[in-house]
Amino acid sequence: MIGSLRGILLERFEEGDRGEVLVEVAGVGYRVVVTPTTAVRLGEVGTEVFVHVHHHIREADQTLYGFLERAERACFEALLSAHGVGPSLALAVLGVHGPVELARLLADDDVAALCLVPGVGKKTATRLLVELKNSLDLPVVGVPGSPGDEVRPRSAVAEVQEALGGLGYTPDEVRTVLADLGGDDPAVLLREALQRLARA
Repeated sequence: MIGSLRGILLERFEEGDRGEVLVEVAGVGYRVVVTPTTAVRLGEVGTEVFVHVHHHIREADQTLYGFLERAERACFEALLSAHGVGPSLALAVLGVHGPVELARLLADDDVAALCLVPGVGKKTATRLLVELKNSLDLPVVGVPGSPGDEVRPRSAVAEVQEALGGLGYTPDEVRTVLADLGGDDPAVLLREALQRLARA
């Protein structure tokens, strides 16, 4: 299985809503499917590039999917584990939402944001939110998204959101109260959130 490639970028071209690049490694050219954004960010033809690779094997077909960051590949593979999601849809999701954005919308249960992905309707988006929360463990940036926001593990925020939802608080109330809370311990976050809600 191929996990990464380091070589010279020979070609870059687009195929519909995805990109493809040709990377030469030790005299062998590898065709790698990427998002259009990744194709551009790789740089100029003729320069050395490095991509993390998911080697997708299906019956007689083999395809390499390339990513600039390890987190992007992890997201891609988590998406593939979701019911009814193939490589094309997984790549389309990452073409719209990077790892940090994806973690944020999962924490916020933001169905509308997932629906921005071509081919994803409300029903599919709702199912993806549920399935991805169980398979992704990515950092989520605090709300609102300013450069100085503290980074917290998604799992802690998700646990607190679920607990508050179970207590009858609305998603808007939960988002507001978690907006600037710090820490990555679910118990501490929950206690602070409940104190704020009580004061409100």
